[in-house]
Amino acid sequence: MDTYSPVTAEIAALLEEICGANHVIFRDEERLEPYSHDEIPGKHYRHMPEIVVRPSTTEEVSRIVALANERHIPVTPRGAGSGLSGGAVPVFGGIVVATDRMNKILELDKENMMIVVQPGVVANDINEFLKPHGLFYAGYPMSMETCYIGGNVAENAGGGKAVKYGVTGRYVLGLEVVMPSGQILEVGGKLLKDVTGYNLLPLLTGSEGTLGIFTKIILKVIPRPKYQFDLLALFKDSRTAINAVPATLTGSGITPTSIEYMDADSFKAACRYLNETLPYDECGAMLLVSVDGNDPEQMMDDIELLGDFLEKQGAFNVYVADTQANSERIWKIRRSVAEAFSLYFPRQSGEDVVVPPAAIADVVEEFQTLAEKYGVAIPCYGHAGDGNLHSRVSAPDSWSDEQWEQTLPKLLEELYGVVARRGGRISGEHGIGCKRLKYMPCVVSEAFIDVLRAIKAALDPNNIMNPGKIFAMTAK
Repeated sequence: MDTYSPVTAEIAALLEEICGANHVIFRDEERLEPYSHDEIPGKHYRHMPEIVVRPSTTEEVSRIVALANERHIPVTPRGAGSGLSGGAVPVFGGIVVATDRMNKILELDKENMMIVVQPGVVANDINEFLKPHGLFYAGYPMSMETCYIGGNVAENAGGGKAVKYGVTGRYVLGLEVVMPSGQILEVGGKLLKDVTGYNLLPLLTGSEGTLGIFTKIILKVIPRPKYQFDLLALFKDSRTAINAVPATLTGSGITPTSIEYMDADSFKAACRYLNETLPYDECGAMLLVSVDGNDPEQMMDDIELLGDFLEKQGAFNVYVADTQANSERIWKIRRSVAEAFSLYFPRQSGEDVVVPPAAIADVVEEFQTLAEKYGVAIPCYGHAGDGNLHSRVSAPDSWSDEQWEQTLPKLLEELYGVVARRGGRISGEHGIGCKRLKYMPCVVSEAFIDVLRAIKAALDPNNIMNPGKIFAMTAK
């Protein structure tokens, strides 16, 4: 295990010189506490930072990291703290570098269809900025109203529209990144093709802050679709609903923007949370399907065709949302599932598995067998169109913290074993962080992890950059 130097009063004074005393938090537990966690429920993964710095420029970030590298102090990059893997949690204390002050949209290059932003820009603000220009950043996740673009790139976040548009990484064309040495590196640029040397862009995208801190991001933008129509299809059971997903993608002749899945526990919890009154008593699962485009008549034809197709696949009722208000109504149900579970189940573990899309039905059934074996609930929902399944392992109210903490690791090993046998992985978009680190061997070989270690050691020989995430630097 790495040993690190503490943050002393001398170090704090040097950091104040870099960022200004008003932008450094030191020896103030109440103000440091919000930086000790992300959105994982409970307190198990919380770790207090020794100091928080809030730089406003690339040069300030570079000086902070160079100082940390010289003094062997761990550095944890942090965006909005909205993650679900502990990626922004300072496992070894040290310095948290918060990017909230680096929140400017630097340039809109309409001729090249690109936008240049700092990492602290809220993802939704990018699209609000682009809307008057008739443009659209398509790589956003479901939590786009709160998350920062820097965190999205660090996790290669997915989202509800990934079926048609893909995930964050598809739109990242260039990065300015402060490396663990403090060196400032430019990778990619305003280019759609580039084979000049190793392709570092996808390596850094999704690296979870373990290889550097992004200080500038170049994103591809596309013309904004003028219209979106949605439908909500109700099914008697999960297998019928999930089997309709690959059938729709291969047999309907239409590429939907989104195909979201919710099992009965998920949408009933969300409806209860929202006081929603959809007639779902006989429903065992739902699919939320969207199409977008610029020809409303063609889109209505498509959505009606999709509705007819889903009925042939077993949907017993299909609701078409052809107004903004109705679309918001059904999408709000999907967006509220996680909040509802957080309210109703104080002891839970949010999982983010990804499997080949055609395997989802079998995986859901095996998860329910596990739930019965351990006496817990494992409601499932997520992005069925790309095989990304969110599962909330939830303990009964009667369980003690001790029973939960003893049971969960054994359950997760079995759950990840199911995923591995189906050709899947343990995270599709939320990341490994510290939450899933010890479970990496469930789905990848030690040789694979050794390659990750070699890359990390080459770029961060002192292991100061977000240590304790993704994998352990030394094999067990």
